[in-house]
Amino acid sequence: MNKKKIILFVACLAVLLALQIKFLLPWMYDIAASDLFLVDSKDNADPMPISNDMTALAFTHCNSHINSQFDSTETTAAFASQPTNAWSIGNYEYIINATVEIATKDTPSTAYQYVCRIQYENGDDLSGASNIENWSVEGLTGLPDL
Repeated sequence: MNKKKIILFVACLAVLLALQIKFLLPWMYDIAASDLFLVDSKDNADPMPISNDMTALAFTHCNSHINSQFDSTETTAAFASQPTNAWSIGNYEYIINATVEIATKDTPSTAYQYVCRIQYENGDDLSGASNIENWSVEGLTGLPDL
């Protein structure tokens, strides 16, 4: 390769790096620090597992969602009476960790630990919290064939 091309390549690379450090990164930090990503809600995140009315409803609705995914003639599901852990991750979004025993016609009952991420969609208006239509399951893991 020609020596001039290598020097030109290194110079262009240095200019791109300088532009990113001096202009692009400060601009991105300003955007991240702004209120653009702020969600104002009365429900605050809690890093510790909690138990309250909303986590109990989230647990019930996760169980209802799981039960609706099975063919009731082929599979039966027995849910625990309360979740193993429940976390509020803010803005009425919850993570539920619980146990369910699933049995089919062909297999004996097997216990599974599942994790369900669920969100209440009506925000601070809690009057419709008991209605499953106001909740959406964002993710579910730990169960076979779901």
